[in-house]
Amino acid sequence: MDEVIWVLLGLVVVLAFPVLAIVALVNALNAKERARQLELRVMALEAGAPAARPAPSAEPQPIVVEPPLAVSEPIIEAPVTDLPPPASPPRPEPSATPMPSATAPSTTLEERLGTQWVVWIGGLALALGAIFLVRYSIEQGLLGPGVRILLAAIFAGLLIAAGEWARRNEIAAGVIAIPTRHIPSILTAAGTVTAYATVYAAFALYDFLSPPAAFVLLGLVALATLAAALLHGPALAGLGVAGAFVTPLLVPSDAPNYWALYVYLAIVSAAAFALARMRLWRWLAITAVVLGALWTLPGVNYPSVDALAAHLFHALAGFALVATLIVSGLLYGPTAAPGKIDEISSGAIGAYLLAVCVLAIGSAHDSAALAVFTILAAATVAIAWRSEAALWALPAAGALTVFMMLHWAVPAMFETLVLAPGVTRGAIPGPSTATGLHLALGAAFAALFGLSSFAAQGRSDNPTVALLWSATAVVTPIALLIALYMRIAEFERSIPFAGLALLLAALDGYATDLLSKREPRPGLAASAAVFATGAVASLALALTLALDKGWLTVGLALMVPGIAWISEQRPLPALRYLAAAVIVLVLLRVGYEPRIVGNDIGTTPILNWLLYGYGVPAASFWTAGYLLRRRADDVPARMADSAAILFTVLLALLEIRHYMNNGDVFRQSTALAEVAMQVSVGLAMTIGLERLRARTRSIVHDVGAQIIALLTLVAIVFGLVVSLNPQLTGRPVGGAFFNLILLGYGIPALLAAILALVARDSRPLGYRTIAATSAVVLSMLYLGLEVRTLYHGAILTRGVTSDAEQYTYSAVWLVFGILLLFAGFMLRSQPARLASAAVIAFTIVKVFVIDMAALTGIFRALSFIGLGAVLVGIGWLYQRLLFPARNKAITSDATGAGNGNE
Repeated sequence: MDEVIWVLLGLVVVLAFPVLAIVALVNALNAKERARQLELRVMALEAGAPAARPAPSAEPQPIVVEPPLAVSEPIIEAPVTDLPPPASPPRPEPSATPMPSATAPSTTLEERLGTQWVVWIGGLALALGAIFLVRYSIEQGLLGPGVRILLAAIFAGLLIAAGEWARRNEIAAGVIAIPTRHIPSILTAAGTVTAYATVYAAFALYDFLSPPAAFVLLGLVALATLAAALLHGPALAGLGVAGAFVTPLLVPSDAPNYWALYVYLAIVSAAAFALARMRLWRWLAITAVVLGALWTLPGVNYPSVDALAAHLFHALAGFALVATLIVSGLLYGPTAAPGKIDEISSGAIGAYLLAVCVLAIGSAHDSAALAVFTILAAATVAIAWRSEAALWALPAAGALTVFMMLHWAVPAMFETLVLAPGVTRGAIPGPSTATGLHLALGAAFAALFGLSSFAAQGRSDNPTVALLWSATAVVTPIALLIALYMRIAEFERSIPFAGLALLLAALDGYATDLLSKREPRPGLAASAAVFATGAVASLALALTLALDKGWLTVGLALMVPGIAWISEQRPLPALRYLAAAVIVLVLLRVGYEPRIVGNDIGTTPILNWLLYGYGVPAASFWTAGYLLRRRADDVPARMADSAAILFTVLLALLEIRHYMNNGDVFRQSTALAEVAMQVSVGLAMTIGLERLRARTRSIVHDVGAQIIALLTLVAIVFGLVVSLNPQLTGRPVGGAFFNLILLGYGIPALLAAILALVARDSRPLGYRTIAATSAVVLSMLYLGLEVRTLYHGAILTRGVTSDAEQYTYSAVWLVFGILLLFAGFMLRSQPARLASAAVIAFTIVKVFVIDMAALTGIFRALSFIGLGAVLVGIGWLYQRLLFPARNKAITSDATGAGNGNE
């Protein structure tokens, strides 16, 4: 017998927890509303004005029943009727004495104990008392099972009758109802819990009832509880909903009858929705929708034909009831605010649409499930057209449509790409291999969402509405086309699908043109921008589908300047960030395979896939950066500029590496010619960015120039000067003058000198000094190595150094120093003159240290004579050209002193 008692106690607890949660939620909301109204009254009293009352509306609203007005219901919430308001009492004349501020009295512990806790505990005690009474009768053997059940039913009826008597007595006495501690409601709730326990005990413990009879009785108790909620408030509504949807779980069956279950759930849902609509209890609508949608899940995987039909009936019935009673502004739903999107209306429609999508996937895309999904998707579009309150259901319908198509496409694609042919084929269950039905559905859905969304433009004063319609019209058809392509073409080239993508591009472009010609409406310009973006995306998709896989990078890159141009014409911030997102996709694609097309890159210099895979994105990003920067130098514009610099550098470096290694860009080797060309490219790009940043004032161009210059300097020092210096490596450099020495040192020296000149007015002294020093060092290396080549041929490490060679080094470097000095005079550049002084000083050290010891005969004499003549000439130049005024002053002073001595 103890097991019986504990089962009954468990049932009470199971039903009590959801009720308590719902009651707590309602209490919190009511308390918040009462506090707000009290605050308004206090503010009005302090200002000496009557308290403001809510403005009347066409829709019934919950109100607070306050003394001393007579009430017709003993609950706090009641629908507003069309009766005229009671006459206001005459206002007293204002006086000079300020009115004392009203404060809400605080609830004491004694009041809470006497008015709240005792009521709650009393109701629980009554329910438990019924159970303990049954236990006592069992322990004493006083009554048989039938009598126990009869007495429990009578006790439940007495509790419910007592609750109704108390309610009517309060009405007659004019007692104010307090919802959180309303005695009639507590009595009625205790009675309904006892009724649930009685029916369940008669079925589960004593087998007095068959499963169908128990099911019907439990359902009647739940529906009666929902009906009583009209009189007793939200607590009973929560209890009724919990009991009604839990009842099927309490009555197990070896052969489930889905039709009986779903007819019952349709009745319960209708009752719950009607109650929620009458009392405007949003929480009740949400609870009923969620529980009703969850009841779609039992037996959803590969159901029988009859079970699938019953599941579909349940989803259709729920969808129809929601559309009739819950969606604001539609049929019998609440009144909708113009232009406002309601989350409850949208979510309720989307929940049952999701349920049908799950059924279609679980049934392996059964034709009946697909037909119902199509009907509900079309109905969702019609509802969103009729009532903007349910508009969030529109993109949800598009997303569910795409998800269902992707589920149809992915299993076959996964099996093709992953599973080997043979016995493993077919290991993954999935939809049928027929494609005609899904092709027709894809076309129908694309037309449904595209045409309706275009026709909806300009109908609303809310710009968000137009954006949601346009986004659904653009994204859904493109995503459907990609899903169909994945399943049917399996990532191979497909001219038919490319043609469909071109058709989408043409339609989106035509829609953009038509919307641009319309009179201005809220959101219309943004929608035109969305359609234009769809045209660019469809065009890029067409290129991707029509050409080889490497063109995916090209197609994505070409989208970026198109989106940037659209964002300039239609200044929608989201478009700029869309361009940035596409840039990230291109970077990820290139990072996944730097060779763009793998081993098919080819061996042809320059005209290979590197040129297309990096050159086209580089040009696209330069263009996009320019277009985006015209409006603002923000994050998307800087991302485009950064990507343009990166792809330009990668294009040059990889093309050089491809050329030097016969097409193998991953080859582990480095030669002087390769590093020399990379250094020249780095210097040339730095010069270009220096010129560009002077015009754009872009921080990206500024930082990019510095980064490239730094990397180039590292390549010069550790590559050209140290590790790859032919004087140290002994590798051949070619013939005289036109050889690797010119490529590796002469050209970089000239470019470094140009960089120093370009940066003379825009960079700090340190930057200019490093550039000038690099130019001087590379020039001296070039001159020295060329002299070495003239005396030793292609391999510089062969042979010994002759006197003539040593003298030639000194003479060449002196001439170079003199040329630098002249350049410094001509350009009025102190760094150039200082560089000249450094070269000549180096030559002086060389003459006095090396030439004096190593040279003999005429070459030693010529070395010193030449050095002396040059130094005297330099002094003459400084005196005549750089400091002539000081020299004249010194001369005049000397002349005056001589005359005075005479």
